[in-house]
Amino acid sequence: MNFEYSEKEENFRLEVKEWLNQTLPKSLSEKVKKYQRLTKEDYEIFMKNLSAKGWLAWHWPVEYGGTGWNAIEKHIFEEEIIKASAPRIIPFGVNMLGPVLIEFGSEEQKKYYLPRILNNEDWWAQGYSEPGAGSDLASLKTTAIDKGDHYLVNGQKTWTTLGHHADKIFCLVKTDLEAKPQLGISFLLIDMDTPGIEVKPIVTLDGEHEVNEVWFTDVKVPKKNIVGKENEGWTYAKYLLTFERTGIAGVPYSKSALNHLKVISKKSLKNGKPLIEDPVFSSEVAELEIDLLAMEIFNIRTVSAAAEGKAPGMESSLLKIKGTLVRQKTTELLRKALGPQALPYLPEQFDEGWNEMPIGPDYAGPIAKQYFNMRKISIYGGSNEIQKNIVAKASFGL
Repeated sequence: MNFEYSEKEENFRLEVKEWLNQTLPKSLSEKVKKYQRLTKEDYEIFMKNLSAKGWLAWHWPVEYGGTGWNAIEKHIFEEEIIKASAPRIIPFGVNMLGPVLIEFGSEEQKKYYLPRILNNEDWWAQGYSEPGAGSDLASLKTTAIDKGDHYLVNGQKTWTTLGHHADKIFCLVKTDLEAKPQLGISFLLIDMDTPGIEVKPIVTLDGEHEVNEVWFTDVKVPKKNIVGKENEGWTYAKYLLTFERTGIAGVPYSKSALNHLKVISKKSLKNGKPLIEDPVFSSEVAELEIDLLAMEIFNIRTVSAAAEGKAPGMESSLLKIKGTLVRQKTTELLRKALGPQALPYLPEQFDEGWNEMPIGPDYAGPIAKQYFNMRKISIYGGSNEIQKNIVAKASFGL
């Protein structure tokens, strides 16, 4: 595999850069750079621009509105939108549900939902985790009882990211209460405005309202909203999770964070010299960079295989494990580089319009926020311990 960019690929990079320069509002990129809280409208501005350009579903097959990009072009695209400080692409519709519908959905579901995802008409949330059923997802308790022309859904989902913005949610539910854990689970599409749904906020350690509880009380869901076959939702859930875990690895985010770490370690002093010149600290940065380079190559290979119709299997688990460790290590080194200046954490400084004097250098403010937020990524999407079990089973039959 050739890892040098061709002239065509470099021209593609320039095209993406130029488009971002012309369409990404400076005020929005400044909010992202400063880690200020983004509104639903902030995310939608960027996603609607991508949709208008035909670049939102960049990894879908062309016949469903995808771009036809190769693995390198996809990688370049991800890198450039992060370098430009664009808001993240909300993954639940386009990156998670879309591929599941393309692979397993009915023709009616594809014709209805896929164009709405492409046009940003629906904001999807993911209803997987429950209290007591996170990494052990097969233990979920939310039920969907067959009532003839509809299901009656009761239960609770938790850690529902940006669920307070969503108008639709895809959920794993138990449709056969007597079956073994992995059996009897179905994949349902539910309108969030259906009577009986309540969203309750969860404020996390960094002071953010990003995740939620979602409660279902006698929620009626039409039978046509089941994806694939009843009681086979576990198969579709695993397919979706492979795409989610590959995304959690976050190689472009790690590259951007590593560059930021190098900048800060040149500004920070130890014994009157830049911290980057300290042999112990610089060796930690070098080790991190080597891990990231290896992961980047592996990520491109995985994406290349997916482009050939091979859904990532244990590769996504390996990427998830290593990617989360790299991202957590980067925030740890950022805190180390700043020392006591990384300690103050003022949640209000991330409100738009906050103009008080920063404590320490202006780049120190978001460090604690980043560190707190990265603690969760080795848990969600299936904890790293569960991923190791998946790899062991796939590789050695354990």
